[in-house]
Amino acid sequence: MTIKPGAGGTESQDWASILLRMYLRWAERKKMAAVVLDETPGEEAGIKSATIQFGGENAYGLLTGETGVHRLVRISPFDQAARRHTSFASVFVIPEIDDKIEIDVKPEEIRVDTFRAGGAGGQNVNKVETAVRITHLASNIVVQCQAERSQHKNREIAMKMLRSRLYDLEIQKRQAATDKLDESKLDISFGSQIRSYVMQPYRLIKDHRTKFEVGDVDRVLDGDLDPFIRSYLMAKKTKGKLSVEPDDPDDA
Repeated sequence: MTIKPGAGGTESQDWASILLRMYLRWAERKKMAAVVLDETPGEEAGIKSATIQFGGENAYGLLTGETGVHRLVRISPFDQAARRHTSFASVFVIPEIDDKIEIDVKPEEIRVDTFRAGGAGGQNVNKVETAVRITHLASNIVVQCQAERSQHKNREIAMKMLRSRLYDLEIQKRQAATDKLDESKLDISFGSQIRSYVMQPYRLIKDHRTKFEVGDVDRVLDGDLDPFIRSYLMAKKTKGKLSVEPDDPDDA
């Protein structure tokens, strides 16, 4: 999880640090491992960014709904005039990907064809079916080898080629998944928030996707996120794609 403040200087940086504490307290409540991998402090207060690694059963599944912009409305402790301020911070959650990629090709997943090799190479090359073509049925990747005079050797080389092609395909899939996650990032600004934490003129936390709300702000900021997580997962399961509710002018 990465937390970053939006525009607003110290006020937003302080809000980002409050969110950091909230998620660490949530992990503590869940008896889930949480390690702050990187934290850049703000110039006066709060943080400029933080990255946390969570470890535990269903960690990503539970936290995935926290991705988005979080809005805070409160009387700023940094404003001598005690005016109401609106601050933003973004939360971005991605799964940890195992770099180890195992390519296991089962016999039923491929079709092997043999044919006579062409070109120079002598009588054995031209008259015996030593060349090998392997088709991976699921991906339709085709490789072939006719460099050796032995069909066994050509098949061995072709299988290595196929595994390399499948490895490259898997890398491309993972990159595409990462790109899709990057595209899901929202601007850290008014109009794109998924949840509002209002502390003034009233006290209420409202999720704009599920319409779920709680009045005990302090309890939620102390890590009691399960009601919001549960409502998000239930809404996602029953309604499919969730949308962000338009801004409430009263919260501005």
